[in-house]
Amino acid sequence: MTWTDPATWYANLASFYAAAAAFITDPAGNVLLVKPTYRDHWAFPGGYVDEGENPHEACAREIREELGIPAIVRELLVVDWAPPAAHRPRSIVSFTFDCGQMPDLAELKLAGQEIEDAAFLPGQDAQQRLPDNVAPRVLAAMRARARSSTVYLPAEYPLKGRPTKLPGYNGPK
Repeated sequence: MTWTDPATWYANLASFYAAAAAFITDPAGNVLLVKPTYRDHWAFPGGYVDEGENPHEACAREIREELGIPAIVRELLVVDWAPPAAHRPRSIVSFTFDCGQMPDLAELKLAGQEIEDAAFLPGQDAQQRLPDNVAPRVLAAMRARARSSTVYLPAEYPLKGRPTKLPGYNGPK
């Protein structure tokens, strides 16, 4: 067996993007979404992980930048993997963290250059405003929070459309 120089070995490994998002709800369980100025759709607060940054640190940074508030990043709720797409040449791993509850939107100081609106939405409405590949994270995050466990969403889920129910999930317990 031939020894491979570590620099060569690492240079030949697959590379991917990483993103971190916050799952924040109000006391009624409605989900906080933001409307970026640079996209046609709504999103969870969050963004890409910078080089050398841990995903939970990226989540806290993005909350400060987008919402103007400090964030307490808690448990990892959802890990989502997606293969390269037409607009994205590499795979992406998305981490969704539990960032607790907020009573309302009064504390937010939206980054006007980046975020034009924010709203607490019932789960079904939140799914409708998110892209098909992101919508399953709503129920997955609810399930993970209720069960104190992490949910993995492979790229194959959902195959078509927006699910209204995750397999094995019957709502918060």
